Amino acid sequence: MDQRIEPLTSIEPATPTTGERRMRRSAGINKAFRAIKAQHAANRSAMEVLADRMISIASSTPFLAIHGLLFAGWVYWNLPFSGLPLFDPYPYGMLTMVVSLEAIVLSIFVLMTQSRESRIGELREELTLQVNLRMEEEITKTLHLVAGLYSRLNLALADDPELRAMLEPLDPKRIEQDLAEQISASMPQFQLRRRKYIDKAVS
Repeated sequence: MDQRIEPLTSIEPATPTTGERRMRRSAGINKAFRAIKAQHAANRSAMEVLADRMISIASSTPFLAIHGLLFAGWVYWNLPFSGLPLFDPYPYGMLTMVVSLEAIVLSIFVLMTQSRESRIGELREELTLQVNLRMEEEITKTLHLVAGLYSRLNLALADDPELRAMLEPLDPKRIEQDLAEQISASMPQFQLRRRKYIDKAVS
């Protein structure tokens, strides 16, 4: 029986649609956010790991309940009518010292955790800024392509100043300067006090 083998035809990969590209980009951004968090979690020092565990324990309901029972028992034990030997009578100086030391230690752990979270937040904000700038460049490029198609088809663009401004590249420094001017204009009293303080310091 004669069997013929048909030649293999090359299959071209399907071109991703705009929606698929957006989904891939969004997934990439989310992955980058998770990567920043995971990298910082993996590079934590022993003290940072201890701080995270202590904050996790201190923010739990059992921790609050145990402290409430402990403080109530401590106060009751040292009451004159409790019939028990007093080791920290009123005004409970030892209890105050213990609570103060515990508050200091927990505050240090909280500051350590907040400092690390602040660094992670700054990296995420920088990543978001870079992604937004890249998207702005792509949008501007798309507008230029559309304008080029209009010119090839001998179609005139609408005389719209906003459209002309959108065709210009984004200037982050100019935006920052405009925001600073708007903030300064919205707080004239602050500017007046600041000028008086500067003049007083100079004189």
